[in-house]
Amino acid sequence: MENKYNSAPEQEASDFLHLASVKEDWGGDGRGRMNLSGRRTAISKEYVPRQYHFFEINTVPEEHGWRVSGMPENVAPGSRRLLTWHDSGASTSKVVLPPQFEAPSGFFTADLEIFVLRGAIQLGEWQLNKHGYSFIPAGVRVGPWKALGDEVTEILWMENGPVPLKYKNAINDHPDARLHDFIPALDSKLLPWGKTDTVQFEVSKKKYLRKDSNGGGVWLLAILPHYDGKYQMIQSYNEEAYGLVGYCDIGNYSFAKDHFGYCPSFSTLPKHTTDDGGLFFVRVDRDLSQVGTVLSYAAEDA
Repeated sequence: MENKYNSAPEQEASDFLHLASVKEDWGGDGRGRMNLSGRRTAISKEYVPRQYHFFEINTVPEEHGWRVSGMPENVAPGSRRLLTWHDSGASTSKVVLPPQFEAPSGFFTADLEIFVLRGAIQLGEWQLNKHGYSFIPAGVRVGPWKALGDEVTEILWMENGPVPLKYKNAINDHPDARLHDFIPALDSKLLPWGKTDTVQFEVSKKKYLRKDSNGGGVWLLAILPHYDGKYQMIQSYNEEAYGLVGYCDIGNYSFAKDHFGYCPSFSTLPKHTTDDGGLFFVRVDRDLSQVGTVLSYAAEDA
């Protein structure tokens, strides 16, 4: 049976809500709370500054029997492929939930972002379908959860830290939860396409899913066919990207569907080109409209 708070668990919960985020390694103060700085990846067990990592996620080992720490034992486990992580507890994974997945309502001890790649999932009174997005701040009660349909549900599962994410059974929000930041269910297909913020991608289109207080955020990027970036570029921020449809050649690497990229701040990326175009899910921890965040770099490709 679910219980409301008493003084002891409320004091315990307050700790995770008031811990400061890790300062961004490009000089940011952590206000964006994404904790993308200094991450390790599935192809690099140690963080390497200014070195980008591109890989196909289906080559990453799959962890079976996965469930969120604190979830009841009777919740059907799923599987995950861990893509990036930080010692603070922040991580990004591709998670697969079985059709019989159901979990009670509760809240998490870290901010959580969800993007549906396949299938559908019910979060309380809201439903997330393919390319649906949700942002659940720490302490915000959500659920019950239920995978819908007879097929597995595949999602990008993004734990933002700055503490390891755990589930706490609850029927109420924590009193200090940032409810004003809560995005319960966003259908990206209903959002209009807008312009991008950088000269390098001015002929591309962008849909904001969430915008952080520091100007960074989460969006879909549509790179149009026949795109040629012409030059390398220096990125003065941290970025994660996931290929949804089509492809973009980044130097000699074809970044396509189910490929993942982590680019630490001040990485120099090769020229971007594509004949057919593509659609990508992107997370960035800085305002790209600021001068100097993306710099064209007229040099030979690495």
